Formats: sequence, C-alpha cells, structure tokens
Amino acid sequence: MAALDGIRIIDLSMGWAGPLATRHLADMGADVIKIESCERFDWWRSWEATPQWIEDDGAEKSTAFNTVNRNKRNVTLDLEDPEGRELLLRLVETANAVVENYSGDVLPRLGLGYETFRHRREDIILLSMPAFGSTGPWAKFRAYGSTVEQASGLPHLNGDDRYPPTMLHVAYGDAVGGLNGAAALLTALRHQARTGEGQFVDLSQVEAMFPLEIHGILHTAASGANPPRTGNVVQHCAPHGVYPCLGEDQWLLVQVGNEDQWQALQQRVGHELAGFGDLADRLQRCEALDEAVSNWTSRQRAEDAMRELQQAGVPAAATVQGSQLLDDPHLRARGFWQWRDRAVVGRQPNPSAPWRIDGHRAAIHHPAPTLGEHNTEVLSEILGLDAEELERLTQSGVIGNRPRMPGTR
Repeated sequence: MAALDGIRIIDLSMGWAGPLATRHLADMGADVIKIESCERFDWWRSWEATPQWIEDDGAEKSTAFNTVNRNKRNVTLDLEDPEGRELLLRLVETANAVVENYSGDVLPRLGLGYETFRHRREDIILLSMPAFGSTGPWAKFRAYGSTVEQASGLPHLNGDDRYPPTMLHVAYGDAVGGLNGAAALLTALRHQARTGEGQFVDLSQVEAMFPLEIHGILHTAASGANPPRTGNVVQHCAPHGVYPCLGEDQWLLVQVGNEDQWQALQQRVGHELAGFGDLADRLQRCEALDEAVSNWTSRQRAEDAMRELQQAGVPAAATVQGSQLLDDPHLRARGFWQWRDRAVVGRQPNPSAPWRIDGHRAAIHHPAPTLGEHNTEVLSEILGLDAEELERLTQSGVIGNRPRMPGTR
C-alpha cells in the first residue's frame, strides 16, 4: 500500500481540514512532513499553552490531533525567524507539494506563498485551503468548520421550520474540506507527473459544502424561494424518521422510499399501519404515521428490528453510539481499528482509511508524531545539518520539541 511512495508533501496545515487531506496521502505512502513551531503549534493540540499544560505533556494528549496526523513526520520551525523560513524553503525544494489552510493573510505576512515556493522549485504544487478561497472580499476572513457550515447555508435546510436554522455541530466544513483537499491534491500530483508542471490549487471549504445542500440551491433557483425546513420529513419517503426502541436512548432509522418497501413494512408491523394509503396520503398524515411506527419500534430491540426490516428489503439502521464503535462486530470483522503504541498516551485505537485495495487496508506504520519528533532525522538526512547546527538552532529557539509560552526562548 505505497501508491505514493517517493512523493513528499510539506504540511503547514492545522486543525482538521488540511491535516485530514494530508493524512489520506500519508496513508497512501507519501512522505508527509508536518511543520509546526514550539510557540505556534497545531491548534488541535490545544488552543493555547499554559505552564501547567506544557509540564503535563498536554501537547501529546489530544485525540483529535493524534487521529489526523498518523503516518507523518514532524519538524518544528519558527517561520517568523528568517532562519526558520529558509529551512522551510530548503525542504520545499525537495518536495512535490505544500499544503496550508491558514486564513488568507498568514502566508503573505510570513513572506511565503506560491510564487516564493515556485522560485525555489518550479514544479511545486501549493494546495491552499482557506475557508472562503484565496480571492474575493471574504478571502482573509477567519473561519472554522462550524463557520464554514453557516456560510454555506446548510443550517437553513436542517431542523424544524418552527425553530431557527439548525447546525449539525460536527464542524462538517472541516471534514468535507479535507476530503476535497485530498482529491484536489491527488489530481494536481497526477498532472505534475504527466506534464512536469506545478499548480496553485485554490480550494474554498465553503464551496466544497455546496453538494450537501444542492437540493436547497436548486429549489431556490427554480422557485425563487427558500425551501422550508422540514425536520425528518422528505417528500419522496414516508415513513422517514428515527423511532424509539426498547431500552434507554435506543433508536431505529426507517426510510421507506417506494411502495414495495411500504408493503414490506406493513407486513412486519401489522394492523397499526393498515389505515395508511399511498405516499401522498402518508405524507399528509406523517405525524400520525410516525406515531404508529413508534408504537411498533418501542416494543422492539433496535438491532433485532433492523435485521428484520433489512431482510424484508426495508432500509433501516439502529443508531450506534460512539461508545459502541470500538466493539462493533462489523468494524471488528473488517479490521477497522489499528492499535498502536504512542508516547505519553500509550496504546490507542486508530481508525483505518475507509478504502481497501485488493482487500488490503492501508497500514498505520506509526502513530501521530510528537512535537519536533523528527527534527534530527529530517534536518540532518534531507538538509544535511550536523549535530552542531542542530544544537545551535535548538538554543536559538528555531527548532525544539516542547511547546513554549509566547515570547519565551
């Protein structure tokens, strides 16, 4: 599983979107070198440092950081220091691509950017992933995944029309942006391999969200009006909802999309659904329909009902709580969790890449790196720095392996 063996990526990104994009390529065998600094470390390690947090190795305990940065190497460089910037540019000379997801004004303030990188390596790829893209009046605005979700308009399509727009609260913008970033980067690498040309790839995380709400966009384009928020009700499925089952906080999704599925559901549920007719009738009486389905599901175990309905051809799924996923028999059968030992936190589960090639999963060769873990390895082996130079850089604060408070050396 080394499709990208020989490809090197300099990863300047932080948080979720950019690191997720580069993690996919690291899983495919690319040499991803993540750049942080001891003062401006990835904010998924923590939003800010405190002396107590530093002393307690807090930078190495973030599950979020450790999940999206496996299979990467880590180097600390102070990019506000001219020597740190020069070391970065020397690394860029050896790389195929650079990835960043800063807000639009960060790289220019550091004296970095596509033209700077291109001056050092003509065929370099820069994947830039700001929330709103690199041009336009919002190009320099700050945003996080939830900001991106709001700016895309998705919350106006979620929830009940009696209430305000509803956020999903999982920072969808980051996850979707990361997946689109991986696809864009693979495309640019393919172009580079075929033509020898680099590219500036400008990815807007907000625009990446639009496919999730295309039904709302098309509705507005066709009618001139915003679509109403309808909760779990959709116009092509009935019943369509999440229904209570036996036990505490146990639920079953049922989604009936055609008449064959409806008849199969009627046969399983029985007389409680006998009074309902075709799709138009069911949609008109959706509250009574939901109550009738709930009366049946409330007497069933969620997993048993799921299996019974699935065997009858009715789309149904028991909702799975996060605490159940580590022991989920389906994920266990597919070997989804890969356990690895990591400094500070010990043995931890890592989610596999969701794809297999010829039945083989991508191996997690090493867990997420600690801060500055590969300073010596990368700077000496790739750039040829000797022990004396590395010690001088450490003493001057250009590199290091521990967070430090701003303004300290």
